[in-house]
Parts: sequence; structure tokens; C-alpha cells
Amino acid sequence: MPLLPRLLLPCCPLLAGVVMGHIQPIGLLLACLFIALVLTPMRLPQWLWSMLVILASVLLAAHLLPGFAPWQLAEPQRISADAPPYLLRLSWDKLLVGCTLLAWWLGLPPKAAQRPVLVVPTFIITLLAVPGLALLLGVVAWQPKWADMLGAWLVVNLAVAVLAEELLFRGVLQPRLIGWLGVWPGLLVTALLFGAVHIPFSPTFAVVAAVAGLGYGLVMQVSGRLSMAIALHGLVNLLHFALLSYPLRIS
Repeated sequence: MPLLPRLLLPCCPLLAGVVMGHIQPIGLLLACLFIALVLTPMRLPQWLWSMLVILASVLLAAHLLPGFAPWQLAEPQRISADAPPYLLRLSWDKLLVGCTLLAWWLGLPPKAAQRPVLVVPTFIITLLAVPGLALLLGVVAWQPKWADMLGAWLVVNLAVAVLAEELLFRGVLQPRLIGWLGVWPGLLVTALLFGAVHIPFSPTFAVVAAVAGLGYGLVMQVSGRLSMAIALHGLVNLLHFALLSYPLRIS
């Protein structure tokens, strides 16, 4: 896909955030620098470009850079009886990461599937193992529900959290690590790093996230399609929201 239409992916939400007053001038400047880093051809070694993109993406996704105020979409609600109230909001900085990396990804040539016959088994095992492990470790409990905010949560979770995390970890990081370390070491290190960024929620939850990350990475590796990892990640999150304590049990 040509660069110009791909630029619309990060620029449209960026403009919306500025117009709505959620992105300040310093945030706009940082966003433009990030878009330029990711999408503008530069004479940088590939390893240096990857490190800079990963660092900038982590800082944005973790809300560590100034100029971005989240858009609160609803008042805090207690979705599960055994979990704290959940605040649904749209994080413009994390949305910027996902949209910019998606624009970059769409400019890459398609990758061939390695072992497509393993896609369905990987989906099934991950969808069973991740909730099962979370229940076993006591991170969540069985709490089936139909929350009023399900539709809004699904859109925000897929468009912001899942998209940004998969493009960063499986789109940028995993191929580099596999190229440096080999397939299985690369998959494992990517999964461990994915788990590590979830430690602030709970060290036990980070273990569950690492196992989930291994499933997401494996399904992308065998299918050759990032969309498979995004779909699996979204389904795991949906099972968590609809059937288990959300966001996490109160310890």
C-alpha cells in the first residue's frame, strides 16, 4: 500500500484527539516525531531503528510521555463482584502506537505461512490454557456476565490495547528476536518480555500473560499473518471479560 493512504491511519485519530482537546501541543509534537520515525525512510541500521521504535512505543503505550490525556468513556463500574471498579477510557498515546505501527506493517510484503495446519490447534490450546492457568493461579475466578459496556469495551480493547501490543511485540520485536536467536528462543523471549510488561498489574498475572504471549507468537509464526495473533489475543481478552473476574480479583 502506498505511503500516503497509510499516513491517514495515525493522522486521523491524532487530529481527532487534538480537536477534542485530549492531545496538547507537546503531545502533538511527540506524535509527529514518532510517526516520522516509524514511517519516514531513514538511513539507520535496522537494529537501531528497531530499538528506537520499540523504546518510543513502550514510552507512549505506558503513558510515560507528556501531552496525552485519556478520554473517559464511562464512569467507573464494578463489572465483577470480586474485582475493583473498571474505568473504560481511550488512551490516545496507545492508539497512536497501534495506528502508526499498522501503517508501517501494511507497507511490508506479505509473509508465507510456515505450518498453517497448526493454526487451529494453537487457537484451541491457547483459548483453553490461558483462562485455565489464570483460574488455577487465582488471578481470576469464574464470573460469567453480560456487561452493558461490552460493545464499547470490545471496540476500545481491540483498536487500542490488542492492536498496539500485537504490532509491537509480534510485528516489530518477535521477527527481530527470531532473526537473532532462532525461532523457539525468539518466541520464548518475546513471550517473556510480553509477560514482563504486565508485572505492574500483578506478578502472577504476568505469568499468565507470558503464556498467552507464547500462543499469540506461535500462531503468527505458523500462519505468517499478524491478523491471526490479533484475533487470538482479542478472543482471549473477550473470554476474560465475559466469563472471568474483570479486570482482576481483589487480592
